[in-house]
Amino acid sequence: MENDNIAAVKGIHQEKIKQVIEEVKKVVVGQDYMVNRLLIGLFTNGHILLEGVPGLAKTLTVNTLAQVLHLDFKRIQFTPDLLPADLVGTMIYNQQTSNFEVKKGPIFSNIILADEVNRSPAKVQSALLEAMQEKQVTIGDHTYQLDRPFLVLATQNPVDQEGTYPLPEAQVDRFMLKVHIDYPKKQDELEVMRRMSNMQFKAEINPVLTKEDIFAIRDEINQVKIAESLEQYIIELVFATRNPAAYGLKEEAKYIQFGVSPRASINLNLAARAIAYFEGRDYVLPDDIKAIADDVLNHRIILNYEAEADGVTTHDIIAKILSKIPINK
Repeated sequence: MENDNIAAVKGIHQEKIKQVIEEVKKVVVGQDYMVNRLLIGLFTNGHILLEGVPGLAKTLTVNTLAQVLHLDFKRIQFTPDLLPADLVGTMIYNQQTSNFEVKKGPIFSNIILADEVNRSPAKVQSALLEAMQEKQVTIGDHTYQLDRPFLVLATQNPVDQEGTYPLPEAQVDRFMLKVHIDYPKKQDELEVMRRMSNMQFKAEINPVLTKEDIFAIRDEINQVKIAESLEQYIIELVFATRNPAAYGLKEEAKYIQFGVSPRASINLNLAARAIAYFEGRDYVLPDDIKAIADDVLNHRIILNYEAEADGVTTHDIIAKILSKIPINK
């Protein structure tokens, strides 16, 4: 009887996830892939780096998703003159009480959109890093816990690199996924044009999930089973990025400077279980791992100058690894 109740609650949550996607579609057209990845990050407690040219509805999608999830949302425009205090907050002197008081910054929110994060200097990136990793910030002599859930969705523009500060590998590694946003299809762009050129267009967004629902879904994803053979498959994929020659990837070996960190195997496991959960399964299939592998690995593989000269990308390397590494039954 207890198992039936658990299954019923799980079914309700999975139905609510579908409702979330439908609500977002009221506003955002043709970005199903991005919405799916954002939900994976939210339900597995992982931050996401979004890369795409301007105008692809990254900000709109994140803002809409926050409304549907009934979460606090803050957008922070990262610029070269941004200070850590602009992000986390500062101490302000109150003349009436003759005391310093804490003025909390925009980082104290559930969903943070760090827009053009690579335009901020190292000190700001370091403050963001503490918030992402520790779920806390330090103001003065005091440390403050951030509200849960806490999710950083950072964007960077791959086209205009003037006045940017490349993100350090250590910070990039803390993003669970790096999602490349592509241009919409013709039919989707036609629908976008029709909606946005109608100045009276306004969609009604209905909140679907609560914070309690989000935490419950996280627990349910944690119960999704992954076979030992698939755990080993993840390890083989990760090790193939570190020592490709040992896996018969001699051509790729000359392009890889550094392979992925252990965070890659952890996040690949988590993300694959989230995909299985979204599909209504309580077990992981090999296709779940393959579907999310590029998003988990592409920003963690460091290529050398030879790869850049030959036009080889991390996506090419990952595709080759996936085609080469077998799954042991």
